[in-house]
Amino acid sequence: MKKIFLILMICAFGFVANAQRYAILDTKFILDKLPEYKEAQKQLDQFSTAWQKELDGMQQNLDKMYRDFDAEQVMLSDDLKKKREDELFNKEKELRDLQRKRFGYEGDLFKKRQELIKPVQDKVYNAVQKLAVEKGYDFILDKSEGITVIFADPKLDRSEDILKMLGVNK
Repeated sequence: MKKIFLILMICAFGFVANAQRYAILDTKFILDKLPEYKEAQKQLDQFSTAWQKELDGMQQNLDKMYRDFDAEQVMLSDDLKKKREDELFNKEKELRDLQRKRFGYEGDLFKKRQELIKPVQDKVYNAVQKLAVEKGYDFILDKSEGITVIFADPKLDRSEDILKMLGVNK
């Protein structure tokens, strides 16, 4: 029994010695502690609020135009009715286009976020890489938004091996 226990201990020690070193951190916690991140987020919120007010004003104007059109519709000639409908359609399109421009994929908000937030995130990422190299970590996992690998030692990447197994050449 003692021999089996001793063999298991030696195997466990060997496994631990060969195991990869990893660390876990919370980037959201880190970012929330950085004054430059708070300031960038504040500026981003200000832009977002101003753009939303702009859109709300356009929406209120459009709603008023619809109410006026509904009230006057019975008294308008067909030509005038068509002209007002086209005007309403164009105003709606203008509002949708501005919404996309401000808040859509790669819109103004996205660009501002890249301009204001990304440099701070890059600063944190560079610090993580430096820590990984200094401490000899193979992996660093981020627990802030589910587990995400934010650093992995490139020598551990086996993507090329898989491509070779699948018969794919570079």
